[in-house]
Amino acid sequence: MQDSGKLNLILQERKTVDIDPDPLTRKIFLGLPEPGLTDNRADVDRVRQELIKILSDRVNIDLDIMRKIPRTVRESGWRATAVAGWFSWGWKLVDLQEGDTTARHFGLAVDIGTTTVVAYLVDMATGRVTDVRAGYNGQIKYGEDILSRIFSARDNEGLMQLRGAVTDTLNGLILGLAERNGLAAEEITAVSVGANTTMVHLFLGLDPRNICVAPYIPAVNSPGIIEAGHLGLMVNRKAPVYIFPGVGSYLGGDVVAGILASGMHRRDELALLVDIGTNGEIVMGNSQWMAGCAGAAGPALEGGVAACGMRAEPGAIYKVKIDRETGQAEYHTIGEGPPVGICGSGLVDSIAELFLAGMIDRSGRFRGGKNSFVLVPAGRSGTGKDIAVSQADINNFMRTKGAVNAALEHLLESVGCGLADIERFYAAGAFGHHLDIESAVTLGLYPDLPRDRMVKIGNSSGEGARIALMSRQCIREAEDIARNITYFELNASQEFMNRFVSSKFIPHTNLDYFPTVKRRMAERGILKE
Repeated sequence: MQDSGKLNLILQERKTVDIDPDPLTRKIFLGLPEPGLTDNRADVDRVRQELIKILSDRVNIDLDIMRKIPRTVRESGWRATAVAGWFSWGWKLVDLQEGDTTARHFGLAVDIGTTTVVAYLVDMATGRVTDVRAGYNGQIKYGEDILSRIFSARDNEGLMQLRGAVTDTLNGLILGLAERNGLAAEEITAVSVGANTTMVHLFLGLDPRNICVAPYIPAVNSPGIIEAGHLGLMVNRKAPVYIFPGVGSYLGGDVVAGILASGMHRRDELALLVDIGTNGEIVMGNSQWMAGCAGAAGPALEGGVAACGMRAEPGAIYKVKIDRETGQAEYHTIGEGPPVGICGSGLVDSIAELFLAGMIDRSGRFRGGKNSFVLVPAGRSGTGKDIAVSQADINNFMRTKGAVNAALEHLLESVGCGLADIERFYAAGAFGHHLDIESAVTLGLYPDLPRDRMVKIGNSSGEGARIALMSRQCIREAEDIARNITYFELNASQEFMNRFVSSKFIPHTNLDYFPTVKRRMAERGILKE
């Protein structure tokens, strides 16, 4: 916390948003006057009235907390810490703890991805991330993509299985964080969640079937704040759980959280935010207006989908260079240990290098009848097996990048802007933390803009969730962001499908869209091949 009283939140070591600290839950030490013949207020009333003085708002107290108050205040000598949680209608007493526990105040910021779930343990006194854990979404066994999971949730039994799978995943992360940091899971008294529209429905146990059929209407876009006990989370059961609002069937709360984290909604400059995961989600705008769309990019860049794929964790290859003359690959792994697989950024690097080395053509096909390229032979890998990029991996990537290209072109045309009008480009998404911008542009995954306009912001959904934990004002901003985005539905657009087909080339069928890539191709003689 700085002298100005502002909380300076940092995203990928870069200043983003200054906020007034006003967290979702507050811990308030109460030195209560003891009752007597001249002060015969009831115990619950005594606590409530003290909180109203401090919070300047009404405070609701549930029956089970009422039952706890008489013992707690007496055993603590009338010195206790109230945990007040904010809900849309006002404050609620989440817990009453003996003594002064204000130094231990924890929240949880969560990004529920289709493939990966990430949980950040946040010190609510400072806003800093204390620890982070990630794991594969347990729903994967019901299907790698969103449509498969919606189909699996077509009846109540399937829906409850999918809900249980993601809840179990989250609870495993929560318990792991609690154990590693020496706290009880119940000490986590606030949660904030960024997730795409389908993941929100499955997390809440809402029927998602209408998301994927015309006119593509979700059951809810703005779930608001829900008590943790209703969701089966192993935190304090009365903790407020804020779920970021979505905009439409495929433009979800994870993107709204990313916009909040980027701060683009506060600035006049025209910005473009692209978040590539199982969906390719794109938003353009500034403080005056915003427009967005999303296409089903597929899970090509998510850990574990490629044949040798994995999450971005120690041992994952994240950076690759291929010598055009020798065909040998140089690589770096996260943690610089023995390679055991390849993460999304490593896959992008590999495909870009294969293209620049002339080993694959503009359609992404291997030359010379090959169907794979071995990055690391079995003898040098940490698994004792070859680590390779296959033709199937490249085909999946080409579909992903084609969807992103087509969605971006469609959005630009819909709002009457060109790439030259973009003053800031935000590359969001967890895999983008290690992603090389030049590789992404070479393949056409990102637009060919001046590099000083391009900013990698990593897992902006998780960062937005952290900001929401620390600021009720930012929660209101998130709700405003969602309301003010004009959403273009791509599922019914034939023009989008036409663009998708023409985008499945490296970097694009029209090389004039990618001048720096065209120049590099000319320098390497690729244009003549």
